Amino acid sequence: MRGCLLGGALGDALGAPVEFESIERIRRQHGPEGLTGLVPDWRGKVGLVTDDTQMTLFTVEGLIRGGDVAAVRRAYLRWLDTQQHRSPPLASPVSSASSAFPTSSAFPTSPAFPANDRPAYGPASTSSGNDLVRTGLLREQEWLYSRRAPGNACLSGLRAPRAAAPAPFGEPGPVNPDSKGCGTVMRSAPFGLGARSPRHAFDLAAECAQITHGHPTGYLAAGAFAAIVHFLAENRPVEANRSPTPDETLARAVRKALDLLATYPSHEETSLALRGAVSLAAEGGPSPEKVESLGGAWVAEEALAIAVYCALTYPASGDVERALLLAVNHSGDSDSTGAVCGNLLGTLHGEAALPVGWLAHLEGRDAITELADDFAARSAGNHEITDAWLRKYPGA
Repeated sequence: MRGCLLGGALGDALGAPVEFESIERIRRQHGPEGLTGLVPDWRGKVGLVTDDTQMTLFTVEGLIRGGDVAAVRRAYLRWLDTQQHRSPPLASPVSSASSAFPTSSAFPTSPAFPANDRPAYGPASTSSGNDLVRTGLLREQEWLYSRRAPGNACLSGLRAPRAAAPAPFGEPGPVNPDSKGCGTVMRSAPFGLGARSPRHAFDLAAECAQITHGHPTGYLAAGAFAAIVHFLAENRPVEANRSPTPDETLARAVRKALDLLATYPSHEETSLALRGAVSLAAEGGPSPEKVESLGGAWVAEEALAIAVYCALTYPASGDVERALLLAVNHSGDSDSTGAVCGNLLGTLHGEAALPVGWLAHLEGRDAITELADDFAARSAGNHEITDAWLRKYPGA
């Protein structure tokens, strides 16, 4: 759990300063090799994450607090609330069904956003909805109250007046039916961790992707990503008495996810992109130009393909840094490809393989680690339901 979430956050923070930059400009600014490590963003700060990590963390919280589409959507509404305030608004009253703790008001509201300011979206526009949205401790993390170029489909999808049931797989979803932006993929790694089966991971990720993006390729790419993560987390032996090598494990996870993906209608765009990544990795000679041959990563299947290509190119535990640098040095959505690649290799190798010097600068590292540990305990079923737990995760 730690490796996946911290690896994704590292890749996100690595790529964020060069998102929207061309590879030519990246090379002019940082040298012929492009980025070679964490660099300051436009604020002059190093290690800041983007909406990719923010939404991934709220995905985890939704899985802890219910684990179904409704719970994940409520978690995303909590993320949306962070995008509309400068600091955590006053918490909602905690119902007796969720916790015996008094309402937390540790964070004062900003003068620019008074306590009675109610965002006009979905369930949060009602008092009962606010009881669900403004609860729990993740939404009290002040560092999350910062807009880091959130995707339009994520914002507009969550502002839909009411929740809608997911469409049957292969058909356009009810929200933003033409959108297949990479916002579906970049937040979906947690669905693969602790899922009952690869298909369960795939289906839940694809259904939750439809909360904001309705194009079948957009939500099926999220499902395929979750399935890859699930297969990596399983890490079963390839044969008796021999553990698989990292490249075997990763290649097998991608292959099995492709087989699963092929059972869903409208899989073709995602399957083609993933197979292109596998073929390109087999050629060797990695470069930003080869990365860009897979697309710009602004859409879901391209972001997944680029991340898979970079992970397959450098699958060893000692090469995580090289893989992440390859994943962000291109003229596209660098933070998303870095995040997804980091999720993959972090799941494969664990926290110990992540660059220590980079982790030292990572925004929110302690909170991410704590959330990962809580998710692991929840998934294993060995967490103790205490007052402290219920204050963190009301209703869980």
